Amino acid sequence: MTSPLIGVLALQGDVREHLAALTGAGARVTTVRRPEELAEVEGLVIPGGESTTISKLAHAFGLLEPLRARVRSGMPAYGSCAGMIMLADKILDPRSGQETVGGIDMIVRRNAFGRQNESFEAAVEMAGVPGGPVDGVFIRAPWVESTGALAETLAVHEGHPVAVRQDRLLATAFHPELTGDHRVHALFADMVRTAR
Repeated sequence: MTSPLIGVLALQGDVREHLAALTGAGARVTTVRRPEELAEVEGLVIPGGESTTISKLAHAFGLLEPLRARVRSGMPAYGSCAGMIMLADKILDPRSGQETVGGIDMIVRRNAFGRQNESFEAAVEMAGVPGGPVDGVFIRAPWVESTGALAETLAVHEGHPVAVRQDRLLATAFHPELTGDHRVHALFADMVRTAR
């Protein structure tokens, strides 16, 4: 069986790092900037960056509605940091005009762990990821305020959910793509393979 083709939404954020992590996890990768590119992939990563900017650019590139449609139809998606915000059904404190793709029944709070200069790293025990804790890099990271019945919390830091899964959707408040540890990306690649 061929490796799954996984796209990385390449509008803004740490695109190269996700491409490298997915490749390290055994996936075939491509960038996604247009609806026709989105139609070709079996799964999608929404990278960390600035969630308001990603939202506005997705709208400007005509990608927001196609993204919502693909997620609703069962395409696996993984969002890290800003990507977590994009996959949330609701943002507690959205910027004016900020929209999400949605799909995970959760409410997130933007920049919950603090500003840029309060960024930190922490060991995070994450269900579904064997081999001990992952190194969580938290940069202006969100946290999950609450989840609905269908969303499963995979990891908690300081009492707040920081990794959540709902069916074929995965989200982390931290950036595993910045660590050289590809286990979270391997989990997502397995989710894409299973969805086939």
